[in-house]
Amino acid sequence: MSRSPPKPASAMTPREIQERVRGLGEWFHNLDLKGVRTAPNHFLGDYPAMNWRYISGAIPRDLSGGTVLDIGCNAGFYAMEMKRRGAERVVGIDSDERYLEQARFAAEVNGLDIEFRLLDVYDVGALREKFDLVLFMGVLYHLRHPLLALDLLREHVVKDTLVFQSMQRGSQSVPKVERDYPFEERGIFESLSFPLAYFIEDSYAHDWTNWWIPNRAGAEALLRAAGFDIVQNPAHEFYICRRREFSHQYPRAVYPRT
Repeated sequence: MSRSPPKPASAMTPREIQERVRGLGEWFHNLDLKGVRTAPNHFLGDYPAMNWRYISGAIPRDLSGGTVLDIGCNAGFYAMEMKRRGAERVVGIDSDERYLEQARFAAEVNGLDIEFRLLDVYDVGALREKFDLVLFMGVLYHLRHPLLALDLLREHVVKDTLVFQSMQRGSQSVPKVERDYPFEERGIFESLSFPLAYFIEDSYAHDWTNWWIPNRAGAEALLRAAGFDIVQNPAHEFYICRRREFSHQYPRAVYPRT
């Protein structure tokens, strides 16, 4: 006796969607799937829709013909918003297969054609493709090697625009910093507004994947050092950046996975 093919997610009833949502485990993105909320009790509130409201105006409303890469896409909230704005090709990558399963289901429910791939940020060179718009939000502070990641993004996948967000702690002041200091200078490093990133040895907010948390000056300095010009700061912790060419060369580990 042949079995009927499984019902596509786009044809599921709210009750069926709710059952599937529960079966996919705990969600970090609170998505609205035909009236079914995936994380209604999120500790951050309506996340990440609340962040999207802060930055949506800084991203082109018409992305027709464009390509978008969402790094650390989680359950695909931002990737789906990019597709809704008409992007021709949207790719979401994450290192957690559980999140990717959630993202694929959510995209199917919404009838959106998005490619989701299991890929680590350090392996973006394996994509062999540069994208018009790259989203890199909520990832940096989870990395043991944050500057390496930014170097890899600039070298291999950012064609033009990077949308960046990182949790920040410490001073929100951005002081004028000289391009060089003599060896004898020590006082500058006692200023908590100097560009810095706090190293988390064990865990922060009960999360052992939090490693480096920059202050505001530190986040902005990291972006500049990796070859990005900050063109807009639409909200706290969010930056719209443009890729620029370096006027000088120095060794960086930016080689793709073979």
